[in-house]
Amino acid sequence: MKQLVILGATGSIGCSTLSVVAQHPDKYQVLALTAATAVDKLFAQCVQVRPRYAAMQDPAAAAELKFRLRQAGLLTEVLAGEQGLIELAAHPDADMVMAAIVGAAGLLPTLAAVEAGKRVLLANKEALVMSGELFMQKVAAHGATLLPIDSEHNAIFQCLPLALQQAAGRGRLAEHGISRLLLTGSGGPFLHRPLASFAEVTPAEAVAHPNWSMGQKISVDSATMMNKGLEFIEARWLFNCSPDDIQVVIHPQSIIHSMVQYSDGSVLAQLGQPDMRTPIAHALAFPERISSPVPPLDFFQLSAFTFSKPEPARYPNLYLAIEACAAGQGATTALNAANEVAVAAFLRGELSFPGISELNQRALAKFAGYDARSLDAILALDHQSRVYAQAQLGKI
Repeated sequence: MKQLVILGATGSIGCSTLSVVAQHPDKYQVLALTAATAVDKLFAQCVQVRPRYAAMQDPAAAAELKFRLRQAGLLTEVLAGEQGLIELAAHPDADMVMAAIVGAAGLLPTLAAVEAGKRVLLANKEALVMSGELFMQKVAAHGATLLPIDSEHNAIFQCLPLALQQAAGRGRLAEHGISRLLLTGSGGPFLHRPLASFAEVTPAEAVAHPNWSMGQKISVDSATMMNKGLEFIEARWLFNCSPDDIQVVIHPQSIIHSMVQYSDGSVLAQLGQPDMRTPIAHALAFPERISSPVPPLDFFQLSAFTFSKPEPARYPNLYLAIEACAAGQGATTALNAANEVAVAAFLRGELSFPGISELNQRALAKFAGYDARSLDAILALDHQSRVYAQAQLGKI
């Protein structure tokens, strides 16, 4: 029985992970669940799977969860605060850690799992966006196993030769006959919306993704294609390549999750339903295969596949992220922080949809030259960029 810790259990990835695990009670046992503030949902999950531990980032929420669990007669031990998440991520009994906390909040717990040499199922792309070089150094130094959960990176991983799968960001694509990674994206809900109407986009429209069921922040990032930009940066570190080795391709049907182009002219693609339980099942069992609740593709029911190049005017956030990737760690750290501020402001109705990219552009211009190699420098720059972005909100 593999012991599993789920960081961010109440989010869409956490819930999908529990769905896959429930099909294999003989293989996986949930050691711990964590969340930020969603007491009701985490309580229900604890009742369902009876973990030994639970943790909530918010101390008041942790106290409420502890009270409710005791009232229900459950013996789950409750930890509080970021330190509680870090302790569970590095717990000696944990075999695998699903790193599914959205945003910068997931960095330190995910690093703790890496430093403890765990098998880390990485769904928190911000960890690599904020600290790619440092993060991958720690993976190598501590003997951790890193498996990508994002559907695009998991697809690329599945299309790589075994030697590169085992290299954990240290192999060289060209030495294995690979010429390019093709990162696919749906284009989000505004692929065909007139650009002149973008100022009228509402949060409800932005979170209504045509193919994927995701949380609000990720859904907005998908609408702006910042999510694809963050994945571009993540791919650069996961697969030890340069920005020139990656190409973003719009594929509205979301059936081809990404591709690997080889120097002999071959292109390998991974296909499947737009359902995160497929990459989760792959990473849980790798290198073996287990069943998931996802139905197989019926090729006789599929529509035609289409592909296009993302328009810079429609997706400025994507190109800001690509620019930041080329500029270095300081640029990607600052851009990620500013984007979290911008998306939160948009969801509160305090910033227009085009204002997200405007705020991100200002932060990138200000911080692109900053160096951020140590963890302290990364966290300081993250904070500095957030303060700057917050101050700029009233000026856009």
